[in-house]
Amino acid sequence: MSLAERAKKLIEKKQDLFIALEEMDRTGKLSKLRYKKRQNFTIDEELMKKFREYCKKKGIKMSTKIEELIKRELKQ
Repeated sequence: MSLAERAKKLIEKKQDLFIALEEMDRTGKLSKLRYKKRQNFTIDEELMKKFREYCKKKGIKMSTKIEELIKRELKQ
């Protein structure tokens, strides 16, 4: 594979990174590469209560734990 072909693949794969670098070149400021977005889910009330207590006891953010679980599920 040629250098040009590898460069094209990298640009396609990491497009958000290149957009952020272009923005930095234009404005002099580096923007966030990823933004978090609020989501709405319907979850069993008792399960949510237990999860909230679990996270509080462990000292972790609920959203961080949910992100971790989603990532793990997507890898399967």
